[in-house]
Amino acid sequence: MPSAPKLGGGEVVLDDLAFTAKFNGPLVHETVRSELNALRQGTSATKTRGNVRGGGAKPWRQKGTGRARAGSSRSPIWKGGGTVFGPSPRHYTFKVNRKARRAALRSALSVQVDRGSLAVFDATSFDAPSTKAAAKLLADWGQPNPTLVLLDGDEANAGLSFRNMERVLVLPVEDAGVADVIGAASLLISETALAQITARATGAAQEEAA
Repeated sequence: MPSAPKLGGGEVVLDDLAFTAKFNGPLVHETVRSELNALRQGTSATKTRGNVRGGGAKPWRQKGTGRARAGSSRSPIWKGGGTVFGPSPRHYTFKVNRKARRAALRSALSVQVDRGSLAVFDATSFDAPSTKAAAKLLADWGQPNPTLVLLDGDEANAGLSFRNMERVLVLPVEDAGVADVIGAASLLISETALAQITARATGAAQEEAA
């Protein structure tokens, strides 16, 4: 059975299914790309010659001027004219199936376990916000940054303790995606959050909701 150190002393046994998966690079890449694409606004827009104001009148007569014929001053080759093949508002999102997302999450978590960069801590030990205590916890652990700290929504004191530290990202466990987990050099999870992310990775959370 896989295990992870518990900061402050001891070890925590991890779920075999969620934390010993074989790494699936293409699936993780597809899931990360889907998550990052979902953050894109897709609001870039340009105007074609049909959208640019003006240009309704023919600039000069067709023949006899010695100049090239022109039908509109809003032609793409004119200054102030429309844009050809410019961007228009669009959605960048694409779907990754639920089972595939769970498998990608298992892969990301298993990578952290394999390289010994995952640890668990007791968030209830933070009776009040203390950045000093949080910094000591990470210093004693000795893992490289950037560090991702996953917490339950009720563990506000721990969140306030870690959030001002350089290269430390604090997230509610329900908001953490595969991109966050795989992109972190080290992963620190509270005991409550560990149960939740394990349920997400194994599909137990969806079964309970159903």
